[in-house]
Amino acid sequence: MLSRDSIVDRARSLGFDLCGIAKAERHPRLARLADWIAQGRAGTMTYLAESMDERLDPKLVLPTARSVISVGVIYNTADDRPSASATRATADKSSEGAKAIVPDAVTIARYARGADYHDVVQGRLRALLQWMADTHGPGLEALSCVDAGPIQERVFAEAAGLGWIGKNTCVINPQLGSWLFLGEILTNLELEADVPALDQCGTCTRCLEACPTGAIVQPYELDATRCLSYLTIEVKGEVEEPLRSAIRHEVYGCDICQDVCPWNRRAAESADPAWQARDPLASPSLIELCRMTDQAWRRVLKGSAMRRAGLRGIRRSLAYAASHLPPVSRSEALTALRSHESAAFSEVDAAVTWADRGEGS
Repeated sequence: MLSRDSIVDRARSLGFDLCGIAKAERHPRLARLADWIAQGRAGTMTYLAESMDERLDPKLVLPTARSVISVGVIYNTADDRPSASATRATADKSSEGAKAIVPDAVTIARYARGADYHDVVQGRLRALLQWMADTHGPGLEALSCVDAGPIQERVFAEAAGLGWIGKNTCVINPQLGSWLFLGEILTNLELEADVPALDQCGTCTRCLEACPTGAIVQPYELDATRCLSYLTIEVKGEVEEPLRSAIRHEVYGCDICQDVCPWNRRAAESADPAWQARDPLASPSLIELCRMTDQAWRRVLKGSAMRRAGLRGIRRSLAYAASHLPPVSRSEALTALRSHESAAFSEVDAAVTWADRGEGS
């Protein structure tokens, strides 16, 4: 017979670091979604509005739903380094630290350095679902999703006790930190629910102060249209000129608000091979990434979450970042970008032309 404890134990055996249960109901936090979208905070992510009804009520996704099984996977590794911006902020306090910084060091968000989490986490969820079906027998109704499904995963993760939604809008676990992939199984099983996580951000505002674009407009509220993750991943075509210059060190995604979070000072680390950084993404230099051939980039993008931005989006962001380099290095980076076939993409060509004028510096 399936129970809360048996499901949690099985989830851990399949590679999940956290597992909890929440009731499949409309939680108070869900009411904020409609207002957030109405304020334009979602930008071009129209799929959020299109699936809003389902996101507000899990029973519209699965009419018989009674419980949400929420899982978490640590993706922070021993080799993961803080974002280039956070490293510079620390190094600025000591002359020795400043000397150690690579002038054109840039950062790929930690979650994107290894395998595509959609594939890995979904695969483990399917294994958990199969075990549940085999154990329960006929009558089980359930579906799983990772990020892309119409389930507000952070809301249910908080309700299931995995962690609280912090002021930077990430789920923070007091023992593990916030470097977590989340996933859910919606089911018709009536399972014992866990105690919701309690907010432990206190008076801390480090994430708000560190955000380079002011995207965290107030505690617990993110304007996605100003977030570097949105600008470097979700925006197709050219980034609006006032925000281009913010793309400096973070060329794919952004970890700054998590890097500065005190709860991540002793964040848990994973030895899972799936999350280990691929060679060019661990501690890249901007010029090296610009020199990489289109073919080399396509090999890196295969099986990577970076496919979301695609080659043209990555090349565009590299060009924006190159605008901040000293003249000689900037010329070297842009010459490298122009040498690839991908330079013919309109947004890449426009970004290189803009960067060549030194507009971002």
